[in-house]
Amino acid sequence: MTAGTTQPTRWPRISKDLQDFPVVPNLADYDAVCRAFSWDGARRALSGLPGGGLNIAHEAVDRHAAGPRAGHEALRFVRADGSTHSLSYRELAEQTSRFAAVLAQLGIGRTERVFSLMGRSPELYVAVLGTLKNGSVFCPLFSAFGPDPVRQRLQLGSGRVLVTTRALYRKKVARIRDALPDLTHVLLIDADGEPEPGTLDLAMLMAAAPGDAGIASTQGEDMALLHFTSGTTGTPKGAIHVHEAVTAHYATGLYALDLHPDDVYWCTADPGWVTGTSYGVIAPLVHGVTTVVDQEEMDADRWYRILAEQRVTVWYTAPTALRMLMKAGADRASGHDLSVLRFVASVGEPLNPEVVVWGREAFGQPVHDNWWQTETGGIMIANFAATEIRPGSMGRPLPGVEAALVQRDENGKPVIADGLPVLVAEPDAMGELALRAGWPSMFRGYLHEEERYRRCFAGGWYLTGDIAKRDADGYYWFVGRGDDVIKSSGHLIGPFEVESSLMEHQAVAQAGVIGVPDPVAGEVVKAFVELRNGWEPSEELRLDIIGFARKRLGAAVAPRMVEFTTALPRTRSGKILRRLLKARELGLPEGDTSTIETPQEAP
Repeated sequence: MTAGTTQPTRWPRISKDLQDFPVVPNLADYDAVCRAFSWDGARRALSGLPGGGLNIAHEAVDRHAAGPRAGHEALRFVRADGSTHSLSYRELAEQTSRFAAVLAQLGIGRTERVFSLMGRSPELYVAVLGTLKNGSVFCPLFSAFGPDPVRQRLQLGSGRVLVTTRALYRKKVARIRDALPDLTHVLLIDADGEPEPGTLDLAMLMAAAPGDAGIASTQGEDMALLHFTSGTTGTPKGAIHVHEAVTAHYATGLYALDLHPDDVYWCTADPGWVTGTSYGVIAPLVHGVTTVVDQEEMDADRWYRILAEQRVTVWYTAPTALRMLMKAGADRASGHDLSVLRFVASVGEPLNPEVVVWGREAFGQPVHDNWWQTETGGIMIANFAATEIRPGSMGRPLPGVEAALVQRDENGKPVIADGLPVLVAEPDAMGELALRAGWPSMFRGYLHEEERYRRCFAGGWYLTGDIAKRDADGYYWFVGRGDDVIKSSGHLIGPFEVESSLMEHQAVAQAGVIGVPDPVAGEVVKAFVELRNGWEPSEELRLDIIGFARKRLGAAVAPRMVEFTTALPRTRSGKILRRLLKARELGLPEGDTSTIETPQEAP
């Protein structure tokens, strides 16, 4: 048990009144929807391929293009100067069919891998969906990757096609091309008729391709997406997802994001991350809504302008971005009309209670945390539009998702008896979060690593590796990754709880917490702290922060040491890399750092 509390009383629950909603939430009665829900029923809400089968691109684009929403705005791209360019569902269907035809003409068949290395350009969205139409497998890469991570993933995934820009090809691919014998074609989105040696001009190929190519007759269990997720050993894992995942994308878009047909939706996730695919591309298009795409990097004033000028109604972003906005001050939102914004959600790392409540001041809406992983393929636990929010909680499982906590032994390993995990029954006890296998977006394997995949399951449960607690009402609370939990003088301390308390100090913008060896306690808590604008590091401030934490958490849990930093290491999905903090502190190997976010200035 952690020595802290699951939910500090200083963060009151946020109740909801259905009369306050401009539209009736899709999940107005959590218990009733959960009782009536089935994945087969969710599947029936999709059309399926004519003649049988299932294809993500058909559900996301072509079924809308063939109906009354054909002319509805599908994608709205916001350029650097604030001007926009849009594609309707009809236009998107044509462009994605052309891309599928290009792949077919190049001899790229079913199950062969098509990689992307680019930002949020229209060609990215066309490539994702066109690849799926062709029956091929799509794999996104971060545009911030260096040559080595690009090479490693293309090699592991046996990439046949890479879609990228001229600049990225020159900088990150050209000199490693000889090490990629499987990479047959590189398609440049900005070749302008003069492609680099060994590359092709995608625009020219698209112009010559038919815009009415059919969709491959894929089945639900056919491989569709390949997402690489970093490992502590330095070897990325390729999580395999299938076309059936679209059923979960539909259901989670309906319930977790509360999407309605007339919504204008904005997901800020980088396209190299699984959220950028599942909820930046697939889920909103499956629901037929308009998706806003910002082609620039984060800037506080720009983001507020986009929310106001594009009349965004549903916004899905990351805790890191929200903390940076909070660091810049809620007054930055003043002067922007956010009156139509009705739902704000966050993913990437658990959301600090302070940020949940701050959202009401800045946006007029609390921020709704949710939890999922690359391996789950979609949102598994969420705070829903119409249900009570308990700040600091991940929420409750989605309809159709069965979650539980598994006991762990003294070495931090899950306890298995007779092939079944031993579940935690009592409220507020700590355990490893587990999900009953069988939801549609569950990953179907790690590419070329069958044994590694098998180790993720026990007795029909997927073991997530995340440590959590569950209160008496079924709300789940994140404690930390299994390797992040700190063992100090008999206490198990969750780093997230300590970080959240530190962020309540008026000077602290963000915090990362690790355990460092101690000859008496085993481990003691050390915090790395980023300060808010206007504050400078000092010994007096360090002692004040430590004292502040002790008053809230107790001496056994509060950090013994505080180190000031200007940039915590984190992934582009927003997760603080505690293992990297610990490796640097102890002089240990850093493992895979390819997805680390480069430091950026506060907005």
